[in-house]
Amino acid sequence: MLLADTHAHLSDPQFDSDRVQVIERARRAGVVLVVDVGSDVATSERAVALAAQPGVWAAVGIHPHNARDADAAALARIEEFSAQPGVVAVGETGLDFYRDHSPRPAQIAAFEAHLALAHRVGKPVVVHSREADAELMARLRPWAGKVRAVLHCFSGSEAMLEEAVQLGFSISFAGTVTYPKAERQRSLVRLVPQALLLAETDCPYLAPMPRRGQRNEPAYVAHTVSALAEARGVPVGDLATAIFQNAEAFFGIARGH
Repeated sequence: MLLADTHAHLSDPQFDSDRVQVIERARRAGVVLVVDVGSDVATSERAVALAAQPGVWAAVGIHPHNARDADAAALARIEEFSAQPGVVAVGETGLDFYRDHSPRPAQIAAFEAHLALAHRVGKPVVVHSREADAELMARLRPWAGKVRAVLHCFSGSEAMLEEAVQLGFSISFAGTVTYPKAERQRSLVRLVPQALLLAETDCPYLAPMPRRGQRNEPAYVAHTVSALAEARGVPVGDLATAIFQNAEAFFGIARGH
């Protein structure tokens, strides 16, 4: 079966010693679509370069943790990257009021700049949200119907999910959905229309069961898809195919790259 990892950080230094092997293991596991996501100017540039690899595409942006660095020059570089071959999305962007590594006004300004960029270039946006449900939806809501968005590694409330779905935004789940104590998250999985459902690893973080505690990698997205299928009560092969097709459509990816 074909699998898609819609959110990976292959440019992370944890992959410096075996990145080629990690990508090959993904292919052998059936993961033929990986979106490598930038979190600042440097990792976005590396993601663009990595998108030359067959089966790998890039998203370019500045993570809310790094929003303090999202000045005019940095945002201009992200816009330059967004036009490069293999770049299929803007982000990761959004709001993180849990860590607050960057001032909240800087996070909001950077988020709005990324949304405007995604609209200008006609590409979807990859959205990070943690402990910022109300503020994030207030900023994202006006872009419904103008910008395609995915709420990645979803950890928000049921109310947030229901509004996001009503507005047509996609919802992606990571390895956390496989954890024994993640029953609330698995209940949310059942509320997402199949056409809006995506899966990811967020590697090298959040390895799924039974790889928990290890470095995560794209091949392990199979465990997440299995957990999603179990939560929804559907055959895993059918859901894997649906999620793969959703990923192709959301990112505008044509098979064969």
